[in-house]
Amino acid sequence: MKSKYALGGLMVVVATLTGCATQVKSLPLAPVVAQSAPGAQVALYFGSQAHPAVQSQLGQTSTSVRIARDANGQDASCNRALADALQKLRAYARDHNANAVINIGTSFHSTESASATEFTCGVSMSAAALRVRGDMVVLDAQ
Repeated sequence: MKSKYALGGLMVVVATLTGCATQVKSLPLAPVVAQSAPGAQVALYFGSQAHPAVQSQLGQTSTSVRIARDANGQDASCNRALADALQKLRAYARDHNANAVINIGTSFHSTESASATEFTCGVSMSAAALRVRGDMVVLDAQ
C-alpha cells in the first residue's frame, strides 16, 4: 500500500515539473538592434561584423541579465533581456572611454553564439537570461 502512495506522489511531482525546464533559444538580432538606442555614443558590432580600424583596445567586458518572463511570450522576454544587456554593455564601455564594442557574443551557460545575425537566450516558465560579452575599443573616426 505504501508503495502505491509513493508511486502516486512521484507521479504528481513529475507531472508538476514537466515543462519547467529551461529552453535554450537562438533568435534573430535584428528586432532588438533596430529598436536599440539610435545615435548612441557606443557602436555595437556583433560576431565578425566589419567595423572601422581599431585605434586602441581597452579590454573585454561582459554582463549577465535575468529578467522575469512577461506575458508576451518567450521571444519577447529574450528580446527584452538582450536589450537590457546591450544597454548595460554600452554604459560600461562609455564609462571606460570606448566608442565601440566589437566581437560581441551571447551565451546561456555553455551554449554560445558569436553570430552577426542571431543571439542565444535561455528561457523558462519564470525568466529569460543570457550573458553578453565583447571587446571595448576606440575605433578610428570616419
